[in-house]
Amino acid sequence: MLSAYRAMEDTRSGGGALLVSHTLRGELRQNESMRRHCSWKAGGNMSRFYIPADLADLQYFLSQQNEHEPLYIIGLGSNLLVRDGGFTGTVVLTHSALSGIEVQSTPERELVSAEAGVAAPKVARFAARHDFEGAEFLAGIPGTVGGALAMNAGCYGAETWTHVFDVTTIDRSGQLHVRSPQEYEISYRHVVEKAASHGNPLTPLKEWFVSARFLFEKGDGIQSSEKIKELLKRRIASQPLQQPNAGSVFRNPQGDFAARLIEFCGLKGFTIGQAQVSPRHANFIVNLGDATASDIENLLKLIEHRVREETGIMLQREVQIIGEALQ
Repeated sequence: MLSAYRAMEDTRSGGGALLVSHTLRGELRQNESMRRHCSWKAGGNMSRFYIPADLADLQYFLSQQNEHEPLYIIGLGSNLLVRDGGFTGTVVLTHSALSGIEVQSTPERELVSAEAGVAAPKVARFAARHDFEGAEFLAGIPGTVGGALAMNAGCYGAETWTHVFDVTTIDRSGQLHVRSPQEYEISYRHVVEKAASHGNPLTPLKEWFVSARFLFEKGDGIQSSEKIKELLKRRIASQPLQQPNAGSVFRNPQGDFAARLIEFCGLKGFTIGQAQVSPRHANFIVNLGDATASDIENLLKLIEHRVREETGIMLQREVQIIGEALQ
């Protein structure tokens, strides 16, 4: 049974049961290069980089941290850019630690339970193998369950939170919480805790997702698998998957497409340093081989400026940028 699911049961019955270790069992690295952990293969170094052994180890690690130290939790690093000057703080990698996935049966329903480090495409394939339908779109999301939850990731007309039954989160003290979708403000590429937002849509999440339980309809697994294959064919044909990238870099404005606007401005194929607006898909920035984080960020800024200048539309980024620029 998944460690995250055990955590949910422990939380409902009083909480804290997973805080059983008093020593760290994960791997702590100093001055770790983000090039190894970011899908752009670019970026500066982390002051501290921790790879927890499992959820209990993550809980204990967080419980021992200074509450004021900058802290960032990542999965595959697929929508993240760390500036070349690096990040003075701690980054925690959950992809290997929170990797469980299973079907959970209750008297009322069957749920797909997945921990935050599971790659979204794996959830799509797992659901199809167990005769669920509705998860196929996750095959097109180049990130983890945690990232998909944090930004309500979606593609091909579907979004993550449409299928969320409940989530388990972790706070800075290492405590776990079970949350329902009703506790969040959810919209296009936007998720924020209602209790913390006070009406401000830009309020960052105060807790990190460690697992989710998804409700999908029972159906024909073979048909779902075929649909996944078709979606992946479309993705391969239209996206620059052979080059380091972070997926779509801008949200689609209402009633339009960011790629169309960027191409309209003549920026398809435009290059700064080793960063390029993909000739295949204008809403992708690719690393041609040795791009710096500065190359990528400057190209993002140029796109934003040109699109706003020529169309009056201010594009909203999907990618997160952290750290300091080189002095």
